[in-house]
Amino acid sequence: MKIIVAIKQVPSRDAQVRIAPSGNWIDETDLEWAMNEPDAHALEEALQLKEKHDGEVVVVSAGPERVAATIREALAKGADGAIHILCDDLGARDALGVAKLLAAAIQPEDPDLVLTGLQSEDLGLGQTGVILAELLGLPHATLILHVEKIETGIKVKRELEEGWFQSIEMPLPALVTMQSGGNKLRYSTLMGIKRAKTKDLRTVTAVELGVDAAPVVTLEQISAPKKQKSTQILTGSPKEAATALVEKLKTEARVL
Repeated sequence: MKIIVAIKQVPSRDAQVRIAPSGNWIDETDLEWAMNEPDAHALEEALQLKEKHDGEVVVVSAGPERVAATIREALAKGADGAIHILCDDLGARDALGVAKLLAAAIQPEDPDLVLTGLQSEDLGLGQTGVILAELLGLPHATLILHVEKIETGIKVKRELEEGWFQSIEMPLPALVTMQSGGNKLRYSTLMGIKRAKTKDLRTVTAVELGVDAAPVVTLEQISAPKKQKSTQILTGSPKEAATALVEKLKTEARVL
């Protein structure tokens, strides 16, 4: 069973993020970077499937030279090989453009299963995985917490709203986007870090893949949330004020 896992390098959750002078993205100077958390859960699910059923796990990631550190982390955790799509303009590419890059690198691998994270922590669009499935011509499912190998393909546990779940059987090859929290992430061992240095890490440029960089969607501007303070005085009797307060907590604050 050959499994491809698409991973993305994103700013660390503890990083101090500032808006770039251009106003359409963040200032990447001196940022700390980490593996996108939903992608880390996708990698963990792939490694568990390999441990149960044998096979091979290959990670693929697009981005500049610094992405190699995140790829090495995936190799240290147990991935067998990796493909680095060297691309210095990843931030200028939309979800379709990124999916085209990934598809061009993944298609020759002829995988049985492709795993991606549900969404990236920097943009949060949740589109790249499903677009990738369409480009590869694969059936797909989203919001997956667990993947089980069965005789006819795979059985996935899908998270719905209000605590509901759905079980779906899918043929292989297929693509699923993984939700965070479905499994417990492992740490890289010292032996794993040493072995990662000897594992196959192939580099291919976006130019070599022949994928057009012209975006369909462009990000014009980003801004920090505006801080607002608002005070309301509730008049009437204590009972009337309490009733009005509960109503506002339900309809305006939406905390009840």
